[in-house]
Amino acid sequence: MKKLRILVAVHETLIPPASLKGHEQSEIDEWRTEFDVVSHLNKAGHDVRCIGLLDSLTELRTTIQEWRPHLVFNLLEEFDGIAKQDQHVVAFLELLRQPYTGCNPRGLMLSRDKVLSKQLLAYHRIPTPQFAVFQRGKRVRLPPKMRYPLFVKSATDDASLGIAQASVCSDPASLKERIEFVHEQTDSDALVEEYIEGREIYVGVLGNDRLTTLPVWEMSFGSLPDGQAPIATRKVKWDRRYQVRHGITTNAAQELPDAVVLQLGRLTKRIYRALHLTGYARMDFRLRADGAVFVLEANANPNLAEEEDLARSARAAGIDYDELLARILSLGIGYRAAWRANEA
Repeated sequence: MKKLRILVAVHETLIPPASLKGHEQSEIDEWRTEFDVVSHLNKAGHDVRCIGLLDSLTELRTTIQEWRPHLVFNLLEEFDGIAKQDQHVVAFLELLRQPYTGCNPRGLMLSRDKVLSKQLLAYHRIPTPQFAVFQRGKRVRLPPKMRYPLFVKSATDDASLGIAQASVCSDPASLKERIEFVHEQTDSDALVEEYIEGREIYVGVLGNDRLTTLPVWEMSFGSLPDGQAPIATRKVKWDRRYQVRHGITTNAAQELPDAVVLQLGRLTKRIYRALHLTGYARMDFRLRADGAVFVLEANANPNLAEEEDLARSARAAGIDYDELLARILSLGIGYRAAWRANEA
């Protein structure tokens, strides 16, 4: 790949330092993805600048107009503190006719809206747990036909925000209490799903039109205390000490029947296309003991740190981290945004 001018867009508080030296692990964990991406792009010989965004796009526009980057490497997960607004930053890039990495605005909108995405998946007959939505400010009317246990989460937030052992509810009283908790603590509607007991499975995918699925990955919940459900709570996902204490790991899925692997690959591609995703993504599934597969959610622009699941599964497929970033760059350059139709 030729050397490019790359503008890396990150949250204002996540601009990475030039070196890890002198930083505590807790600090590093905050901007690990940003550091890995910027340092490897620099190592590849690209001309890299990092821009921190909070609640204004003025500096982004000025930098693009003056520096004219070949590509914006989008590492934003929110804008102005709102997770769903990263789609508007990408839409702004399209208005500027600026190529970028990762997902397009429509795909971000559909995948970030967990309710809308589940409705679309149901329309396409893609298996997903039965669900109901409980809006803020309205009386909680418990679903009479949904079977317990039920799982409660925010309808909009990601990164397991608001997810804990109490999210799995076995009776009307605990369900009502958890719905109210989600309303108050996350300031969002509550999404209630039938809880699927089974293996936690992840499948990464790269592509715009032609799609490549990565090896199937799995979260092992290790030795959780008795009575705790094997779910990806915020502590399970992000608390290093908790992970070590209970032996919680993610690795290539073992002993999956070939038919299940094929089914996961097909479903991943169907979901990707149904939600109009581009660039790269990760699909989260539950695999029940009887072999039934259910999609939990689609994650556009998942974590790109070198030792996170997407990069590790790519490495298992023979794609090292530098090659993974190179492919993401190529997909960004090659994405046919609507404005390209008007190019001379």
